[in-house]
Amino acid sequence: MNLHIEAARPDQLPVVEALLGDASAWLASRGIDQWQYPPHRDKIRRALDQGVCFLVLGESGPIGTIQIDDFADPEFWLPQDQPDSALYVHRMAVSRAGAGRGAGAFMLEWASVRAARAGKTWLRLDAWKDNPGLHRYYEGQGFARVRIVDLPHRRSGALFQRPTTVRA
Repeated sequence: MNLHIEAARPDQLPVVEALLGDASAWLASRGIDQWQYPPHRDKIRRALDQGVCFLVLGESGPIGTIQIDDFADPEFWLPQDQPDSALYVHRMAVSRAGAGRGAGAFMLEWASVRAARAGKTWLRLDAWKDNPGLHRYYEGQGFARVRIVDLPHRRSGALFQRPTTVRA
């Protein structure tokens, strides 16, 4: 599959929301309660305005979205984690049309290279605490679990990181 990534424009908010909605519906169909709420439109809009929300484009158009920035959620990443040493993945989703074709791995590798070029040591993310399949996926992509943060008001909190890479 021929893929490339480009920054999503503010007028592409509906495209990003549709990709996240597609992922939410697929998760619900599998009995997984992750993302079973409307997307955080304010956070997505801010990411679009800041140029940190991206679309993965295949031959037929957008098949994925990823946000990568330097926001280390202070409820998860502690001072001893050296939050400034990483870039962070947020709201990564692949459409069902793009699933199983390596789009997720492509986005994570792209994000890792981006983090390395920004002088960061780590690519980090937080995942849904009770989605072991997702945890296995990230481990298969070279991420190591840092810890689980169990906050009663947060469903996310499984923290993962992997060293950044630079392609030659």
